[in-house]
Amino acid sequence: MASRGTTPADRQRPAPRLYLIAPQVSAGLTQLLEQAVNAAAVAAVLVPFAEGEEVTLLPDVKTLAPVVQDAGVAFLIEGNPQLAASAGADGAHLEGFQALKAALPVLKPERIAGCGALRTRHDAMLAGEAGADYVMFGEPSRAGSRPPFHALTERVAWWAELFEVPCVGFASSVEEVAPLAAAGADFVALGAWVFSDYSRCNSTIAHAASALAGGTA
Repeated sequence: MASRGTTPADRQRPAPRLYLIAPQVSAGLTQLLEQAVNAAAVAAVLVPFAEGEEVTLLPDVKTLAPVVQDAGVAFLIEGNPQLAASAGADGAHLEGFQALKAALPVLKPERIAGCGALRTRHDAMLAGEAGADYVMFGEPSRAGSRPPFHALTERVAWWAELFEVPCVGFASSVEEVAPLAAAGADFVALGAWVFSDYSRCNSTIAHAASALAGGTA
């Protein structure tokens, strides 16, 4: 994995983009995602699926994937690289280095293999060196905890300065979007909190996009 060798301020990089994390599949999600990916420029949507057999999950994936992909947005599945490969998703997001390592033969080279739940710098470096297409920092653990925001921006800045693999910073509110972008995040993830109020979902996404572009958060 090559060193960037420049600071985030000095190096040339594409403008950061939004990465949406949808709520678990339920009635109405198709329409919600269709609106969300058209509310602003979005790079990817990550969809978590309930535990189940691949054959039972396949119809949901085949319904949701075109809604996202037809807007020019990558459709990612949380975990389950086999389902991502068989259902035509663009890739999968794995939790931890070991899960990433096991998924790489299934996903590569055709599909995206992203990795989160990287609690240490060493774990993040292992993921990057193994072939992750991106690393994610700051998302809540399964228990709901996440690092202090100052620690998150420090981790993002460290990664952005040293490594070529893109970095996703998780924002728990619109107010965190601009600082994560300023720290060097290539993508800023908006969690399922964005979808908690369906009536404000589109305006929240548009507001976050404005923050990425240099507007006020």
